[in-house]
Amino acid sequence: MKLESVSWSKNRIKIIDQSKLPLRLEYLYIADLKTLWKAIRTLKVRGAPALGAAASIGVYLGARNSRSRNPADFRRKTEKALSYLASSRPTARNLFYGLERMRRVLERNKGKPPQEVKKLLLREALAIIKEDMVSCRRIGACGARLINDNDAVLTICNSGVLATVDYGTALGALYRSKEEGKDLKVFACETRPLMQGSRLTAWELKRSGIDVTIICDSMAAALMRQGRISKVIVGADRIAANGDTANKIGTYNLAVMASYHKVPFYVTAPASTFDIDIKSGNGIVIEERPQEEVTQVLSGQRIAPSGVKVFNPAFDVTPHVLISAIITDNGVIRAPYSRNIKRLLRR
Repeated sequence: MKLESVSWSKNRIKIIDQSKLPLRLEYLYIADLKTLWKAIRTLKVRGAPALGAAASIGVYLGARNSRSRNPADFRRKTEKALSYLASSRPTARNLFYGLERMRRVLERNKGKPPQEVKKLLLREALAIIKEDMVSCRRIGACGARLINDNDAVLTICNSGVLATVDYGTALGALYRSKEEGKDLKVFACETRPLMQGSRLTAWELKRSGIDVTIICDSMAAALMRQGRISKVIVGADRIAANGDTANKIGTYNLAVMASYHKVPFYVTAPASTFDIDIKSGNGIVIEERPQEEVTQVLSGQRIAPSGVKVFNPAFDVTPHVLISAIITDNGVIRAPYSRNIKRLLRR
């Protein structure tokens, strides 16, 4: 599918406005930090790798719009842009990975004229975008080795083109399998409350010619019990040093059910999604989102009593013991994860 969810075009950040899908494919052109922050916060752009790409170019935007000629003052203002973007969403590791790389460019080039540093920041942001394109295709190739002809694959949320720059992680493995001539059937959990499965994943897969069936989230166990699911494959927003994985709320449910029904459960992510400073999933910060996402449907119609309490975490954590393998751009990791993740990241 020839789409790019994040790119640099005409001196602006170009993103697919995911809040408009599946009804309209519409692009936003962003030229300032506040608009980008809001686009990230309101999920117009989402998915850990896509957020890393968008935030990286966002740092350049903040730097480009600075008129300071003093290197120290320029650096202070760019650091403010970094901190501002970091406040948009706390769980996605790739967002911080992108910001950290941009910060290193600042640190390596302190004292240089701001105009020169601006060019270096743009170069780094564009490199992050290109690396994601390569990384996702490697993930796709590794993941396709674990998918057989005529498999029925279950997934949740969206981990495809729309969650990355242009290919996908979990869906990238499905796209590669299709390219290899494998016949697949995909079941996409709708993914309450914001329906990223039915709105985004089903849209992507249908557009790509892959057989996809939407199910409500509570149907997954029944399908597994009936023997209709061969594998579960999901993305990841952050992976701890021991392999515990944060992903869209409902992923843990699927992992527990897959374990009970002896269905392989695969996580896909680039090496940049690993956070070795966090020992286990207990250290992963889980974003909580507005209650209106639960009390209203996307049209704005209320579906819950006024004033009712709401708990709306955007993610949950799947313990590593429930994960059959983690598929990365550097190969497939299996247990023991603590040791093998270290080996992967040393390559």
